[in-house]
Amino acid sequence: MSNFQLIKKAGKARRGRIKLFHGTVETPMFMPVATNGAIKGILPNDLIEMDAQIILANTYHMFLRPGMEVLNEIGGLHKFMSWDRPILTDSGGFQIWSLSKLNKINEQGARFKSHLDGAIFDLSPEKAVAIQEDFGSDIHMVLDECTDHPATYEQAKSSMERSMRWAARCRSAKTKGELSQFGIVQGSIYQDLRKQSCEQLIDIGFDGYAIGGLSVGEDKADMREMTELSCDHLPEDHARYLMGVGTPADLVESVALGVDIFDCVMPSRNARRGTLFTSEGRVSIKNSKHKVSEDPLDPNCRCYTCSNFSKSYLRHMFFVNETTSHRLLTIHNLTFYLDLMHKIRQSIESEQFDELLKQQRSIPY
Repeated sequence: MSNFQLIKKAGKARRGRIKLFHGTVETPMFMPVATNGAIKGILPNDLIEMDAQIILANTYHMFLRPGMEVLNEIGGLHKFMSWDRPILTDSGGFQIWSLSKLNKINEQGARFKSHLDGAIFDLSPEKAVAIQEDFGSDIHMVLDECTDHPATYEQAKSSMERSMRWAARCRSAKTKGELSQFGIVQGSIYQDLRKQSCEQLIDIGFDGYAIGGLSVGEDKADMREMTELSCDHLPEDHARYLMGVGTPADLVESVALGVDIFDCVMPSRNARRGTLFTSEGRVSIKNSKHKVSEDPLDPNCRCYTCSNFSKSYLRHMFFVNETTSHRLLTIHNLTFYLDLMHKIRQSIESEQFDELLKQQRSIPY
């Protein structure tokens, strides 16, 4: 049963709302990524100040450490993190793929070695659901097999079909009706496989649908094509989530194709490396031209960093490797992403999305 309400459309772009156990979120939306239960240098009150509606935590990492014994004893992920807004957790499928040297996949699931101590763990579709339900995740993802890129047609077909069998097992294993479960579209860059994946997931019936297996090395044109095709074959009355994407340009372009939900480590990871996203394009705080600049990172940004500090100071903090730098720069990038999504929502409501899309395409991200 869908908990998504479609409020308004602008072409394929959608303005919507999702009612979740820990609150309602407005879409299109971006989820900051708290891999280990936190975003490096960022506190929950920072996220509230930025108006982050929902965050993403990582099942694989939280399962390994602190582990289920700790989380069950404390009472779930929300209490553990001191976060009372919604949380989405991925299933661990991406880590199975990204840590492929440490795992073996068969029909039952995945057997992997912990990257921490080498301990052996088995992760089946049923166990992935049980873990996330114990977390109390407002949205939890089915266990899937993220297909390598490039992949032959036969490799992609076999991988997609296994993911669909796992998806059915995940749906059967779900026990908590108050929590939402999303299926994940796979099929690499093959149109017919993506279409088949959508059809099979719809037949199983999920609370929302994610588009997986993209942003793994394929060309931007292929990513856009597969995103649009997937959106076109998914039901309009359910939320659509493009996993692991991406730059500000990716977000705006994907909204134009019909996507509602995004997550990516890019704003926080790039901030720690000194790369910032602004209304005027990318800024490298390492650039010598900022050495004596009294300007803020972005004159159009409302964040604490831009309201209080100059590029000169931020550059100095970065080069002396002060942890304050990571915090201030991450606050800016996350605020920029969240404010961009707010502008997108407003532009759809006011029937000005085409103008925003045109403007964003002119910015050198």
